[in-house]
Amino acid sequence: MGLKPDRWIKEMARKHRMIEPFVDQQVRDGAISYGVSSYGYDLRVSDEFKIFTNVRSAIVDPKHFASESFVDFRGDVCVIPPNSFVLSRSVEYFRIPRNVLTVCLGKSTYARCGLIVNVTPFEPEWEGYVTLEVSNTTPLPAKVYANEGLAQVLFFEADETCEQSYADKKGKYQGQTGVTPPRM
Repeated sequence: MGLKPDRWIKEMARKHRMIEPFVDQQVRDGAISYGVSSYGYDLRVSDEFKIFTNVRSAIVDPKHFASESFVDFRGDVCVIPPNSFVLSRSVEYFRIPRNVLTVCLGKSTYARCGLIVNVTPFEPEWEGYVTLEVSNTTPLPAKVYANEGLAQVLFFEADETCEQSYADKKGKYQGQTGVTPPRM
């Protein structure tokens, strides 16, 4: 990296428009923290949610996902039913450089409440809003707060660029703008 990790993230955000909007410091005042952290960036969850419901007794099939299994919700607080999950998206739009790969993990505040955040890696040259899956592993309803921190993105810079990037592959989730359910 050459630079200290937090300085590297700030430089990459400025140079490549890697994260927009970009918060160049950790914000905490009365919120679950977000912005630049020591070795990564804490992204925020938007106020757009797709709450999973099983009112139609559907089978979860990633090749033929039934869109009616979700209820759309927009608000400052989303309540996830017990033993269920929601999809949402990041507030931030990401543009990953060709020599960078990321891993995204849930914040400890939510993990300690039984909420697990699942996000796949952001591949080199992937861009878009991040679709976030938040699972409530508890037998009780659980809250997620919009426009506050949800997950931490860790950045890994390679010495060389990859032979084939996500953009080169024309990945099916490239440039996603909203909460994006499974695609085939």
